[in-house]
This record gives sequence, C-alpha cells and structure tokens, in this order.
Amino acid sequence: MGKMDKVLSLLGLCARGGNLVSGEFSTEKAVKSGKAALVIVGADASDNTKKMFTNMCEYRSVPIYFYSSKEELGRAVGKEMRSSAAVLNSGLAKSIIGHLESQK
Repeated sequence: MGKMDKVLSLLGLCARGGNLVSGEFSTEKAVKSGKAALVIVGADASDNTKKMFTNMCEYRSVPIYFYSSKEELGRAVGKEMRSSAAVLNSGLAKSIIGHLESQK
C-alpha cells in the first residue's frame, strides 16, 4: 500500500470505529461542538467549502488539511462522495496528521 493510501486507510479505520463523521453538515457540527480533532477536506472541494471550513477550524484551533478527492474520501469512509470529514479521536488524528505532514 502506497504512502498516499495510508491516510485514507486510517480514515476508513476511524469511520469503522465510529471515530469519524463525514459530510459538510456533520463535519461542521463536530467542529462547532468541539468534538473534531482533525478536519480533512477534499482538495477538489469548492472554494466556498474550503473557506468555510478553514475559517471555522482556525477560529477553534482545529487542524485542517486539504487532501485527496471527494470521491476518494467518500470511498475511504464507505460512503458516496464526501467533501469533508472530521476525525473525533485525538490519538488517531495525531497519527493521520503525522502521515499528512510527512508528505509535504
């Protein structure tokens, strides 16, 4: 499995363990309620979506990354296309951030 896939497989793991919510509404709710430890937005999401989540996450000091595509994110978490997802477990979030940072 390539390094690129590590992030997506970890997101899938989070989803199966109930440690992830996806879709704009659920992601926004997780950030605003303080449950989100990490937000991932598809790199191909609309500028509006990116701006909305960037502002929301910066305001609440939640790490946010633009990664992969809506289709890949959706597939990783076992859903249709998803432009955004929030990881709710801080340990898993740290692990994913480690992989994201190592790719930069």
